[in-house]
Amino acid sequence: MSTVLNARPSAEPSVADAALDIRPLAGRIGAEIRGVRLSGNLAPETFAAVKAALLRHKVLFFRGQQHLDDAEHEAFGRLFGPIEPHPTVPSPDGRTLLELDSRHGGRANSWHTDVTFDVAPPQAGVLRAVTIPEIGGDTVWANTVAAYEGLPAPLKALAENLRAVHGNDYDYAAVRADGGEEAGRKRYREVFTSTLFEAEHPVVRVHPETGERALLLGHFAKKLAGYSTHDSQRLIEILTGHILRLENTVRWRWTEGDVAVWDNRATQHYAINDYGDAHRVVRRVTVSGDVPVGVDGVRSKKIR
Repeated sequence: MSTVLNARPSAEPSVADAALDIRPLAGRIGAEIRGVRLSGNLAPETFAAVKAALLRHKVLFFRGQQHLDDAEHEAFGRLFGPIEPHPTVPSPDGRTLLELDSRHGGRANSWHTDVTFDVAPPQAGVLRAVTIPEIGGDTVWANTVAAYEGLPAPLKALAENLRAVHGNDYDYAAVRADGGEEAGRKRYREVFTSTLFEAEHPVVRVHPETGERALLLGHFAKKLAGYSTHDSQRLIEILTGHILRLENTVRWRWTEGDVAVWDNRATQHYAINDYGDAHRVVRRVTVSGDVPVGVDGVRSKKIR
């Protein structure tokens, strides 16, 4: 029990809490920050407080950011580090943003950590709501640090010695049978898988800034190295079940102009596809990350 508590926001006020109006949303993940106008020109002390809050709460939400355009969205993202385009999906207007448009295959309704098929998955994502359905279209995030810390000791030991092969031939934003135009889904999948990527990651990674241990899985995880497909699926399902416990999650109801920032090294997320033919458009700035390192000190490796 005490280990799981370590993954929750502390009851003691932090530096970020003192500098910002932070409203925690759930016991183990998620907080809304009020009174901050996002831009690439945030005062250094304000950004430092935002970053500290992100490391603590794993995902942050900001309402009322309608002033952001694509360029200022990117400028804010760059405060966290270099930003990068998606490895295979072209960005609108030549920028680095990834656009997910429900009319063109952009329905990310499967649990995932972003771009884990790359040997160095992103550090963070900054998502901006452009067009939001009147009803539905929420996104849910899960705390993969809390999930690891809640494992029984024998399962922790097993997970720490597992490595998983991740590939992009699982397309989370297309080929869905539950909404969107068929032609759009097909085109999106063709683009998404135009270059095939595979990487082998530790199932338990050590967070490079906090030192916390987090489960690194999600739907890009195809199989466990050294295990049969059947055994891989069973073990991944067991570990995923711990990640997706409701106690480890937070759900956000979008309004246009909202911004969400998440630590991609400590979370998974799922965009709920419950809005039928209504139009939903969100745009993501992706902050470059580092190569994950396992508990044993061994780094991830590129397969192709």
